[in-house]
Amino acid sequence: MALLITDDCINCDVCEPECPNEAISMGEDHYFIDPNKCTECVGHYDEPQCQQVCPVSCIPFNPEWRETREELQAKYERLMREKKAAA
Repeated sequence: MALLITDDCINCDVCEPECPNEAISMGEDHYFIDPNKCTECVGHYDEPQCQQVCPVSCIPFNPEWRETREELQAKYERLMREKKAAA
């Protein structure tokens, strides 16, 4: 699963710099997580870093975007290849 940021977000700006995949950006009203870039920090950390720093606990797992750990790992590897190719 990817993560999502709910309407409870207070736009405190602490989650965006914690995302190793640059999946978090400012949306119209609050921060947004791009599910195509979110690996739940698989490949980087043991736990999602945005969830760890969020002061209002508004970053649950997205029930509409289910992925296995293997799928998240494959996404991480693809993102790293793309990042390396762009450098």
